[in-house]
Amino acid sequence: MFKSKVYVKRRKELRKNINGGIILFIGNDESHMLIRDTVHKFRQNSNFLYYWGLNEPGLAALIDVDTDKEILFGHDLTTEEIVWEGEQEKLTEKARLIGVAKIVEMSDLKGIFADYRKGRKRIHYLPQHLDNNISKISELLNISLDKVKEKCSTELTKAVISQRLIKSKKEIAEIERALKISYKLHTSAMRKTKPGKYEYEIVESMEKILISKGSRWAYLPIFTIRGERLHNHHYNNKLKKGDLVINDSGAESPSGLYSSDITRTFPVSGVFTKKQKEIYEIVLKSQLVAIKAVKPGVKYLDIHLLTTKVITEGLKRIGIMKGDVNNAVKQGAHALFFPHGLGHMMGLDVHDLEDLGEDYIGYSDKIKRSKQFGLAYLRFAKELQTGHVVTVEPGIYFIPQLTKQWQSDNKFTEFINYEKVNEYLEFGGVRIEDNILVTKTGSIVLGKPIPKTVKEIESLMNRKR
Repeated sequence: MFKSKVYVKRRKELRKNINGGIILFIGNDESHMLIRDTVHKFRQNSNFLYYWGLNEPGLAALIDVDTDKEILFGHDLTTEEIVWEGEQEKLTEKARLIGVAKIVEMSDLKGIFADYRKGRKRIHYLPQHLDNNISKISELLNISLDKVKEKCSTELTKAVISQRLIKSKKEIAEIERALKISYKLHTSAMRKTKPGKYEYEIVESMEKILISKGSRWAYLPIFTIRGERLHNHHYNNKLKKGDLVINDSGAESPSGLYSSDITRTFPVSGVFTKKQKEIYEIVLKSQLVAIKAVKPGVKYLDIHLLTTKVITEGLKRIGIMKGDVNNAVKQGAHALFFPHGLGHMMGLDVHDLEDLGEDYIGYSDKIKRSKQFGLAYLRFAKELQTGHVVTVEPGIYFIPQLTKQWQSDNKFTEFINYEKVNEYLEFGGVRIEDNILVTKTGSIVLGKPIPKTVKEIESLMNRKR
């Protein structure tokens, strides 16, 4: 949590970008696992957290743009509730921490909004993805559930996105704190990975590090020898010599709740085979080229396409692809091996702000999302700006089902050597990911460098302890 002046400044800036009315923020409630008394660990809605700073359930807030009035809504615990939950800060103290002068009991929220509706006040709220919050807005504004999405404020959504995409020095420091923990996660995982162990043993060892640092996962980690499955959250495979592991995992900063998102790929044996090394170094080269290209004013779409060209050239060099590289990229033949986008925005959420609409974040009236397989999954295509934090995460995957389908359809036979590809169907995949800050003149790779070259990885994995 930052000092109160940070949140005061953020809300003041937001007010300036909204043309009158009431801005409503709904905080998250606890999420129940099975019964009322068993709950998941709480995490506040990131937009509420950004403007109001309080990471606890049962809160709401509003800004009256016309009068500059701000109200924090909440509930002080009764004596009976204190018996079960312990004594907590009063609502007045919470408001003081974030620079809010007026507090109101949560039970009065509905009546206040009834008055706003009578006065025909325009009410702004952001898109919601939790059913409970959708229901709250439906009740407060007296509209049907299916109208909540329709009536959310595009003006507010665009203003919040514009503000949150540019990271302050304090936010960068929080991301660096998360990355400091992620460094330990990844280097520890490399050292502990050995033939005969199970994926879940390594995930467990990383989780112990998180707990010891007062942190938690920024997202559900991927630790798998089945790298061709892009989002694989199962950890039951036994690690064998000859396997490659993809470790896509990141910590959340303990105090500020900012994310990190790192991927490394490494051999279970501690030594890359010739085939693994060839594919790995193509991905590494493409990532380094992409990072070098990151700078203000450059479209991330263009960096993605540059990366796909490097990957296609590399695959052509080892006989997996063929033909004209530029035409192969233009037509999307490379997407058999690289079917996702180069990266995404990162901050309070690992895929920052995507709950507000991916096309608002990554696209514009001038830059429309492609419908081409692979390119359609690029989350961010617009021009980069100083202060953006973006992931750069190219990969090469050999997906048996997709390969067989394309081969059966004789798809891109002028660009793909299927006979050669079939030699790699048990390969898995390679992905390398870092978190990049766009600076005034270029970019910086955030965090302490985690072993990434073949030499660095093999050296760490075979170092005697």
